[in-house]
Amino acid sequence: MANVDVQPNQADAYEAQHVHDVYDQIASHFSSTRYKPWPIVERFLKALPDGSVGIDVGCGNGKYLGVNPNILVVASDRSENLVKIASRDGQSNALIADSLSLPHRNSSLDFAISIAVVHHLSTTIRRVQAIKSILLTLRCTSTPVCPFSDYIIDGGKALFFVWALEQRDSRRGWDAGDEQDVMVPWVMKEIHSDGTQKAQTFNRYYHLYRQGELEHDILEAGGFVIESGYEKDNWWAVAVSPRSEMI
Repeated sequence: MANVDVQPNQADAYEAQHVHDVYDQIASHFSSTRYKPWPIVERFLKALPDGSVGIDVGCGNGKYLGVNPNILVVASDRSENLVKIASRDGQSNALIADSLSLPHRNSSLDFAISIAVVHHLSTTIRRVQAIKSILLTLRCTSTPVCPFSDYIIDGGKALFFVWALEQRDSRRGWDAGDEQDVMVPWVMKEIHSDGTQKAQTFNRYYHLYRQGELEHDILEAGGFVIESGYEKDNWWAVAVSPRSEMI
Protein backbone atom coordinates (compact mmCIF):
# COMPACT_ATOMS: atom_id res chain seq x y z
CA MET A 1 0.00 0.00 0.00
CA ALA A 2 1.82 3.06 -1.29
CA ASN A 3 2.18 6.31 0.65
CA VAL A 4 1.12 9.51 -1.10
CA ASP A 5 1.65 13.25 -0.78
CA VAL A 6 -1.00 15.37 -2.50
CA GLN A 7 -0.37 19.06 -3.17
CA PRO A 8 -3.38 21.37 -2.55
CA ASN A 9 -3.47 22.61 -6.14
CA GLN A 10 -3.62 19.02 -7.40
CA ALA A 11 -6.30 17.75 -5.04
CA ASP A 12 -9.26 18.00 -7.43
CA ALA A 13 -7.56 16.11 -10.22
CA TYR A 14 -6.01 13.61 -7.82
CA GLU A 15 -9.34 12.71 -6.22
CA ALA A 16 -11.01 12.51 -9.63
CA GLN A 17 -8.44 9.90 -10.69
CA HIS A 18 -7.94 7.97 -7.46
CA VAL A 19 -11.40 8.15 -5.89
CA HIS A 20 -14.24 9.18 -8.21
CA ASP A 21 -13.13 7.33 -11.35
CA VAL A 22 -12.25 4.24 -9.33
CA TYR A 23 -15.65 3.98 -7.65
CA ASP A 24 -17.42 4.45 -10.97
CA GLN A 25 -15.44 1.51 -12.36
CA ILE A 26 -15.85 -0.81 -9.39
CA ALA A 27 -19.40 0.26 -8.44
CA SER A 28 -21.16 -3.02 -9.15
CA HIS A 29 -18.51 -5.21 -7.52
CA PHE A 30 -18.17 -2.83 -4.57
CA SER A 31 -21.94 -2.81 -4.06
CA SER A 32 -22.06 -6.60 -3.90
CA THR A 33 -19.83 -6.48 -0.81
CA ARG A 34 -21.77 -3.75 0.99
CA TYR A 35 -25.12 -4.99 2.25
CA LYS A 36 -25.15 -5.09 6.07
CA PRO A 37 -25.71 -1.82 8.01
CA TRP A 38 -23.05 -1.01 10.59
CA PRO A 39 -24.53 -1.25 14.13
CA ILE A 40 -23.81 2.33 15.26
CA VAL A 41 -25.21 3.78 12.03
CA GLU A 42 -28.30 1.60 12.33
CA ARG A 43 -28.77 2.66 15.96
CA PHE A 44 -28.41 6.35 15.04
CA LEU A 45 -31.01 6.14 12.27
CA LYS A 46 -33.50 4.09 14.27
CA ALA A 47 -33.32 6.51 17.20
CA LEU A 48 -34.47 9.47 15.08
CA PRO A 49 -38.01 10.75 15.65
CA ASP A 50 -40.63 9.71 13.12
CA GLY A 51 -40.86 12.17 10.25
CA SER A 52 -37.23 13.28 10.47
CA VAL A 53 -35.70 14.48 7.20
CA GLY A 54 -32.00 14.18 6.48
CA ILE A 55 -29.21 13.23 4.11
CA ASP A 56 -26.80 10.39 3.46
CA VAL A 57 -23.69 12.00 1.95
CA GLY A 58 -21.64 9.43 0.07
CA CYS A 59 -24.46 6.90 0.11
CA GLY A 60 -22.71 4.27 -2.00
CA ASN A 61 -25.25 1.60 -2.95
CA GLY A 62 -27.86 3.09 -0.60
CA LYS A 63 -27.77 0.34 2.02
CA TYR A 64 -28.88 2.75 4.77
CA LEU A 65 -31.90 4.16 2.95
CA GLY A 66 -34.33 1.54 4.23
CA VAL A 67 -33.04 1.13 7.77
CA ASN A 68 -35.80 3.30 9.25
CA PRO A 69 -38.96 3.51 7.12
CA ASN A 70 -40.32 6.29 9.34
CA ILE A 71 -37.75 8.89 8.23
CA LEU A 72 -36.91 10.48 4.88
CA VAL A 73 -33.33 10.14 3.65
CA VAL A 74 -32.12 12.09 0.62
CA ALA A 75 -29.02 10.26 -0.55
CA SER A 76 -26.16 11.51 -2.67
CA ASP A 77 -22.84 10.27 -3.99
CA ARG A 78 -20.13 11.58 -6.29
CA SER A 79 -20.20 8.31 -8.26
CA GLU A 80 -22.85 8.25 -10.97
CA ASN A 81 -22.81 4.46 -11.11
CA LEU A 82 -23.30 4.07 -7.35
CA VAL A 83 -26.20 6.53 -7.47
CA LYS A 84 -27.78 4.39 -10.19
CA ILE A 85 -27.48 1.35 -7.93
CA ALA A 86 -28.89 3.24 -4.94
CA SER A 87 -31.87 4.27 -7.10
CA ARG A 88 -32.46 0.87 -8.66
CA ASP A 89 -35.80 0.27 -6.97
CA GLY A 90 -37.15 3.58 -8.26
CA GLN A 91 -38.19 4.61 -4.75
CA SER A 92 -34.92 5.98 -3.35
CA ASN A 93 -34.14 9.69 -3.23
CA ALA A 94 -30.58 9.51 -4.63
CA LEU A 95 -28.72 12.16 -6.59
CA ILE A 96 -25.23 12.96 -7.80
CA ALA A 97 -23.57 15.57 -5.57
CA ASP A 98 -20.15 16.60 -4.31
CA SER A 99 -19.67 16.60 -0.53
CA LEU A 100 -17.78 19.89 -0.81
CA SER A 101 -20.80 21.67 -2.27
CA LEU A 102 -24.09 20.06 -1.29
CA PRO A 103 -27.34 21.16 -2.99
CA HIS A 104 -29.32 21.43 0.24
CA ARG A 105 -30.63 24.50 2.02
CA ASN A 106 -28.68 25.52 5.11
CA SER A 107 -30.15 24.93 8.58
CA SER A 108 -32.99 22.82 7.21
CA LEU A 109 -32.34 19.16 8.07
CA ASP A 110 -32.85 16.99 11.13
CA PHE A 111 -29.90 14.67 10.56
CA ALA A 112 -27.05 13.68 8.29
CA ILE A 113 -24.82 10.66 7.95
CA SER A 114 -21.50 10.45 6.13
CA ILE A 115 -20.10 6.95 6.39
CA ALA A 116 -16.57 6.22 5.14
CA VAL A 117 -16.48 9.29 2.91
CA VAL A 118 -14.47 12.17 4.39
CA HIS A 119 -11.28 10.06 4.46
CA HIS A 120 -11.28 10.09 0.63
CA LEU A 121 -10.56 13.84 0.54
CA SER A 122 -6.86 14.39 0.08
CA THR A 123 -6.07 17.52 2.14
CA THR A 124 -6.97 18.68 5.62
CA ILE A 125 -8.65 21.81 4.24
CA ARG A 126 -10.91 19.75 1.99
CA ARG A 127 -11.81 17.29 4.75
CA VAL A 128 -12.79 20.14 7.07
CA GLN A 129 -14.69 21.81 4.23
CA ALA A 130 -16.69 18.62 3.58
CA ILE A 131 -17.60 18.31 7.26
CA LYS A 132 -18.61 21.97 7.35
CA SER A 133 -20.74 21.55 4.22
CA ILE A 134 -22.66 18.76 5.96
CA LEU A 135 -23.00 20.58 9.28
CA LEU A 136 -24.36 23.67 7.57
CA THR A 137 -27.39 21.71 6.36
CA LEU A 138 -28.47 20.89 9.93
CA ARG A 139 -30.97 22.78 12.01
CA CYS A 140 -28.87 24.67 14.54
CA THR A 141 -29.15 23.71 18.18
CA SER A 142 -30.30 26.62 20.34
CA THR A 143 -29.11 25.05 23.58
CA PRO A 144 -25.44 25.55 24.58
CA VAL A 145 -23.71 22.19 24.65
CA CYS A 146 -20.67 21.10 26.60
CA PRO A 147 -19.02 17.69 26.63
CA PHE A 148 -18.57 17.88 30.40
CA SER A 149 -22.17 18.65 31.36
CA ASP A 150 -25.72 17.54 30.64
CA TYR A 151 -27.06 18.80 27.33
CA ILE A 152 -30.28 18.91 25.38
CA ILE A 153 -29.97 18.77 21.61
CA ASP A 154 -32.89 20.40 19.86
CA GLY A 155 -31.24 20.79 16.46
CA GLY A 156 -29.97 18.43 13.80
CA LYS A 157 -27.25 15.82 14.35
CA ALA A 158 -24.65 14.37 12.00
CA LEU A 159 -22.88 11.02 12.25
CA PHE A 160 -19.43 10.69 10.66
CA PHE A 161 -17.36 7.53 10.17
CA VAL A 162 -13.75 7.48 8.91
CA TRP A 163 -11.09 4.81 8.63
CA ALA A 164 -8.74 4.71 11.60
CA LEU A 165 -4.96 4.69 11.51
CA GLU A 166 -5.02 2.50 14.60
CA GLN A 167 -5.83 -0.91 13.07
CA ARG A 168 -3.15 -3.05 14.67
CA ASP A 169 -5.36 -6.13 14.88
CA SER A 170 -6.82 -5.88 11.35
CA ARG A 171 -5.47 -7.63 8.27
CA ARG A 172 -4.09 -4.24 7.16
CA GLY A 173 -1.98 -3.85 10.29
CA TRP A 174 -1.72 -0.05 10.36
CA ASP A 175 -1.03 1.60 13.70
CA ALA A 176 -0.07 4.87 15.34
CA GLY A 177 3.09 6.29 13.77
CA ASP A 178 2.42 4.87 10.31
CA GLU A 179 1.81 7.03 7.25
CA GLN A 180 -1.73 8.44 7.16
CA ASP A 181 -2.11 9.07 3.42
CA VAL A 182 -2.14 5.78 1.57
CA MET A 183 -3.35 3.99 -1.54
CA VAL A 184 -5.55 0.97 -0.82
CA PRO A 185 -6.04 -1.62 -3.59
CA TRP A 186 -9.39 -2.97 -4.69
CA VAL A 187 -9.00 -6.21 -6.65
CA MET A 188 -11.77 -7.09 -9.08
CA LYS A 189 -11.75 -10.50 -10.72
CA GLU A 190 -13.45 -11.31 -14.01
CA ILE A 191 -14.33 -14.87 -14.99
CA HIS A 192 -14.34 -15.43 -18.73
CA SER A 193 -16.50 -17.89 -20.63
CA ASP A 194 -13.57 -20.31 -20.96
CA GLY A 195 -13.22 -20.43 -17.18
CA THR A 196 -10.07 -18.33 -16.97
CA GLN A 197 -9.83 -15.45 -14.53
CA LYS A 198 -8.44 -11.97 -14.95
CA ALA A 199 -7.74 -9.76 -11.95
CA GLN A 200 -7.66 -5.99 -12.19
CA THR A 201 -6.43 -3.79 -9.33
CA PHE A 202 -7.72 -0.29 -8.66
CA ASN A 203 -5.94 1.91 -6.12
CA ARG A 204 -8.09 4.18 -3.94
CA TYR A 205 -6.80 7.13 -1.91
CA TYR A 206 -7.45 7.15 1.86
CA HIS A 207 -6.47 9.47 4.67
CA LEU A 208 -6.23 7.32 7.80
CA TYR A 209 -7.51 9.28 10.78
CA ARG A 210 -5.47 9.13 13.98
CA GLN A 211 -7.17 9.18 17.38
CA GLY A 212 -8.75 12.57 18.10
CA GLU A 213 -8.33 13.90 14.55
CA LEU A 214 -11.97 13.53 13.54
CA GLU A 215 -13.12 15.48 16.60
CA HIS A 216 -10.53 18.16 15.81
CA ASP A 217 -11.71 18.48 12.20
CA ILE A 218 -15.34 18.79 13.34
CA LEU A 219 -14.39 21.62 15.70
CA GLU A 220 -12.42 23.30 12.90
CA ALA A 221 -15.56 23.07 10.75
CA GLY A 222 -17.58 24.93 13.39
CA GLY A 223 -19.31 21.88 14.82
CA PHE A 224 -19.56 20.46 18.31
CA VAL A 225 -18.95 16.80 19.12
CA ILE A 226 -21.49 15.26 21.49
CA GLU A 227 -20.43 11.62 21.19
CA SER A 228 -17.53 9.73 19.62
CA GLY A 229 -15.80 6.40 19.65
CA TYR A 230 -14.07 3.55 17.81
CA GLU A 231 -15.67 0.60 16.05
CA LYS A 232 -14.04 -2.06 13.89
CA ASP A 233 -11.13 -0.05 12.49
CA ASN A 234 -13.13 3.18 12.25
CA TRP A 235 -13.36 6.38 14.29
CA TRP A 236 -16.87 7.84 14.51
CA ALA A 237 -18.44 10.98 15.95
CA VAL A 238 -21.88 12.55 16.34
CA ALA A 239 -21.84 16.32 15.93
CA VAL A 240 -24.23 19.25 16.05
CA SER A 241 -24.17 22.67 14.44
CA PRO A 242 -24.34 25.30 17.20
CA ARG A 243 -26.33 28.51 16.79
CA SER A 244 -24.35 31.17 14.95
CA GLU A 245 -23.48 33.26 18.02
CA MET A 246 -21.82 30.22 19.60
CA ILE A 247 -19.43 29.57 16.70
